[in-house]
Amino acid sequence: MKVISTINFKGGVGKTTLTWLLAKHASERYGKKVLVVDSDAQMSLTTALSLDEEKGSYIAGFDSWYSEHKKRNKTLLDALVKYDEYASGNSPHFNFPIDSGFIYEATPNLHFVPSVEDLYWIELELFNPEQVKGFIEALLGKIAHSGRAYDLVLFDCPPSFTALSYSILNNCTLVLIPTNPDVFAAKGLSTMVDGLRNRITPWPAPKLAVFMNKAKTYRDHLTKESAYFLQGIHDAAHLLSQHPDTNVEVLNTWIPERAAIRKAMSFGGFPEEFRSDIDHLWHDIKKVVSI
Repeated sequence: MKVISTINFKGGVGKTTLTWLLAKHASERYGKKVLVVDSDAQMSLTTALSLDEEKGSYIAGFDSWYSEHKKRNKTLLDALVKYDEYASGNSPHFNFPIDSGFIYEATPNLHFVPSVEDLYWIELELFNPEQVKGFIEALLGKIAHSGRAYDLVLFDCPPSFTALSYSILNNCTLVLIPTNPDVFAAKGLSTMVDGLRNRITPWPAPKLAVFMNKAKTYRDHLTKESAYFLQGIHDAAHLLSQHPDTNVEVLNTWIPERAAIRKAMSFGGFPEEFRSDIDHLWHDIKKVVSI
């Protein structure tokens, strides 16, 4: 089972949409068993998947399941609380059974764990990052022992460093970093990788891969502006890779800016107009980690 976390400390880069599209593509085109986890308190992915934009209403099946999910204390935060009780010695076991109340089965191959608003207050709950560092490893172990075998687990991470994201990043195979063609791309990449290097222990834990999203194009080629910013990303990755035990790979794929891409967020079929772009990204990722 490969674990990929998608993260960028700058909001609006498209990490949530691309996480979901990768999951849908892998499950539909290649028959992979995929679990997507929304660990972001902003709940962008959970909200987008629960709404029918055309009807302006909640999707009935998911909405009723989600209500029970919270009522039965089967949320990601509930699992973290139970693990914290175990890790702090207040409980002899990590008592959080995995069942259909925790994981929403969107399709036979694509499953989902939603977020909850209470994750906003995760730091106020005073979770010790080192104490809950093993949470994700333990949770994935419980999921595997429940009989749910996944080829790939994708975490949509918050644009900040919390106790939860600390556990995710310490227990993933690949950190996937989408960037946009702007002046913040190269600087933001350097700041984030330096921050991860100082926090993830032991280092190096995951592999690091960056790619450009929302690239501006003309006749299917990058504009001069986008090409300039992409070169800046390459330069920043090269400098970061000079550090011992650090290797930041820049993927060949760039995803063009498309106004309708947000409408791809649903439990329905994959929007074919984006298929080739996501397929290129999928194959680039496979070159970094074998899936």
